[in-house]
Amino acid sequence: MKLNDTIVALATPSGAGAIAVIRVSGPDALNIVAPLFKAKSKKDLKEQPSHTLHLGNIVDGERTLDEVLVSIFKGTRSYTGEETVEISCHGSPYIQQEIIQLLIRKGCRAAEAGEFTLRAFLNAKMDLSQAEAVADLINSENAASHQMAMQQMRGGFSQEIQKLREELLNFASLIELELDFAEEDVEFANRDQFRDLISKIQTVLKRLIDSFATGNVLKNGIPVAIVGEPNVGKSTLLNALLNEERAIVSEIAGTTRDTIEDEMSIGGVGFRFIDTAGIRETTDVVESIGIKKTFEKISQAQVVVYLVDTSRLRSDEKRLKEVHVEIEKIKNKFPQKPVIIVANKTDQLTEEEVNNIKSDLGNISHTSLQLLSAKTGSGVEELKEKLLEFVNTGALRNSDTIVTNSRHYAALLKALEEINKVEDGLNADLSGDLLAIDIRQALHHFGEITGEITNDDLLGNIFANFCIGK
Repeated sequence: MKLNDTIVALATPSGAGAIAVIRVSGPDALNIVAPLFKAKSKKDLKEQPSHTLHLGNIVDGERTLDEVLVSIFKGTRSYTGEETVEISCHGSPYIQQEIIQLLIRKGCRAAEAGEFTLRAFLNAKMDLSQAEAVADLINSENAASHQMAMQQMRGGFSQEIQKLREELLNFASLIELELDFAEEDVEFANRDQFRDLISKIQTVLKRLIDSFATGNVLKNGIPVAIVGEPNVGKSTLLNALLNEERAIVSEIAGTTRDTIEDEMSIGGVGFRFIDTAGIRETTDVVESIGIKKTFEKISQAQVVVYLVDTSRLRSDEKRLKEVHVEIEKIKNKFPQKPVIIVANKTDQLTEEEVNNIKSDLGNISHTSLQLLSAKTGSGVEELKEKLLEFVNTGALRNSDTIVTNSRHYAALLKALEEINKVEDGLNADLSGDLLAIDIRQALHHFGEITGEITNDDLLGNIFANFCIGK
């Protein structure tokens, strides 16, 4: 990317709307826009102060393209850290393209994906982890992912990393200084204090690394596999949870032969529900493939909802034992996964039969039991509340730093590995020059997170995932 020219892009979603915002940024932003703008006040746009709004028309020679509102941001007092002009026009796609093409003819270049935010990073308006949080914020689809992105964009994660890096850098400087006085055998870096710092850094890094397990699922949605025998109401339950006819519902067993996925927000947390093929013995080749996929989805899920048709259990002791066996199979194969037994079609039972089902299914160890009728919707809200109990939202409530970015996670793991080497070196009384090698590597990985150490390939990969105009 050329970073010393002036770029332009549509900053609002493409398509028709009430208004659209066209963003221009670069050294000649005001020089390019000013001659094309005829203010209602007759004032020269270039002579107006920063952070002001101006009503007028965008013109191409004698032709008026649109009546617009222009915002100007001079010097470094803008999102990108360079001169910026934003044009709010009417939301016709035709008008948007006419203005953008006019600006390009007058000297602008069409911006590439993420180029405005890249310039903000390069102009020190934000560090790299904050820049990445901008993309997460744009893509947030629920309260949890929004809160995590906002916390990171405000610099909470960066501040923790920066503080650790500064303290480690201070000790690194003292150890490097010792090397200059090697012949005099002096010690500038107190080894006991250094051990305390290493212990502190290890604690913080481990907490951040552990938070990734929570952050990753909260960011991408908690996967929940809905499993059970054919025709017990799995598709009906999915439709009831989503409040729409998402899956085909039929009395014919084996209707769902592939997995169906959809997402929804419960209590501000995203959940990704997976309706799977019914588990049973079958000679149907296609259905067998679907059942194989069911077990694959169980392995990927955070929570398993095992659906049971209570109308089949009320007078069938053999069937009840089979349910016990099937649930135990899942629990033995996936011992770490929470399983919720959902007793469906309770609307077809008497109160006494419901109580018997509670007693029979409630005895299965290490499982939760929920009664509902997917057809009538009774008990669906209670199931949603139960699902929320399996999500660790404590860190969110406490506004703790939660790592959601796999690049940050990898850098933290490498940093911890190097810090552990430093600890081993201290315990082995290694010389300062050998300690300095591992310290430099740890500092390198810290710098990778905030962008103090970077390269063009890394920046290209990160900002290519942004939308045009941001």
